[in-house]
Amino acid sequence: MSVTSAPTLDTRRPAAPRRRRRAPWLVVLVVLVAAGVAVAVIDPFGSSTTRSLIDNAAPTSLATVSRQSLSAHTQVSATLGYAGTYNVVNQAHGTITSLPNVGQVLRQGQTIYAVDRSPVVLLYGATPAYRALAEGASASDVTGPDVQQLNAALVALGFATTAQLDPSSDEFGAATKAAVEKLQASLGEPTAAQNGVLPLGSVVFLPSAARITTIPTQVTVGGAAQPGTTILQATSTNRVVTIALDAAQQSSVKPGDAVTITLPDHRTTPGVVYSVGTVATTPSNDNNPGASSTPTVEVDVVPTNPAATGNLDQAPVNVSITTATVHDALVVPVTALLSLASGGFGVEEIAADGTHHIVAVDVGLFDDADGLVQVTGSDLAPGQRVVVPGS
Repeated sequence: MSVTSAPTLDTRRPAAPRRRRRAPWLVVLVVLVAAGVAVAVIDPFGSSTTRSLIDNAAPTSLATVSRQSLSAHTQVSATLGYAGTYNVVNQAHGTITSLPNVGQVLRQGQTIYAVDRSPVVLLYGATPAYRALAEGASASDVTGPDVQQLNAALVALGFATTAQLDPSSDEFGAATKAAVEKLQASLGEPTAAQNGVLPLGSVVFLPSAARITTIPTQVTVGGAAQPGTTILQATSTNRVVTIALDAAQQSSVKPGDAVTITLPDHRTTPGVVYSVGTVATTPSNDNNPGASSTPTVEVDVVPTNPAATGNLDQAPVNVSITTATVHDALVVPVTALLSLASGGFGVEEIAADGTHHIVAVDVGLFDDADGLVQVTGSDLAPGQRVVVPGS
């Protein structure tokens, strides 16, 4: 039967429907293909569409409509490394007599470096050392956040019990002095130096264990220790994956989103989005004119199993972020979608008697990784067969 006024499929891509993120396959979903035939649609929205069929020998296949959970993912490039950057500022006078090795990990209570053979010890705390610490005429004479973190460190290291020294106290009293003397003894200080006094420069406070990353070339054993200068740089030992995310995608990613990290050796390991930046920055292209100038925000991801990420630093990785999930969704392959001349999308369903029907559908969530899309339509149900391009 020849139909001269039947509406046809639009060969142009229509405006994309409202959904979580853009699906790259839609640029090719512009031609209706059915079992090796070209078609002219008479009633694109009817559940019993009739059509004239012209064989064009295009290979096709069939897929089954299913009901399942579906997730949307954002695929991005990222960098695996360590969280935090610490500058260790020297405050001691004298000659540098020892330095750590790059890559060495130092923890609370250990010597970072030495000046005139006197150890400079690492203690945990956010407030930097800025004064000498010693017992005053009364405990309330020497107080402050630096004293509080000193007390907490001394208890954590076992140089005092909580019954002897309150780790939350910000006062330097007799109990603090006694614990400092034990600390000095553990560091191998001469007996005369085990006096419970911490001169400025004898302690470095950092937020956590330190992984040494850089020692400036001018800092050498035998060189002068210059007060107020950076003697080395370090990071924390916490693993982190850093993403420079296109600022336009910021709203689709949130803290708590699950991710899959693909390592350089192609192994995968799970993680969770820890933070999403709120300030967009535009990369400078002064040294690389061909580089992208798209504004980005920083997204930090914490690996669920840090040990699985190995010891690589500043290593390129790929991250798949799960941005949304729907359960019990009606699902078809993305390649089953057809762009309709009247707007919107449809799928070509084959009934049990072999007749072909165009069923209009609304699209929902796209799963880029598996090539699936959520669809809704009154004439579509699980178990039905739909046409997809063949290989």
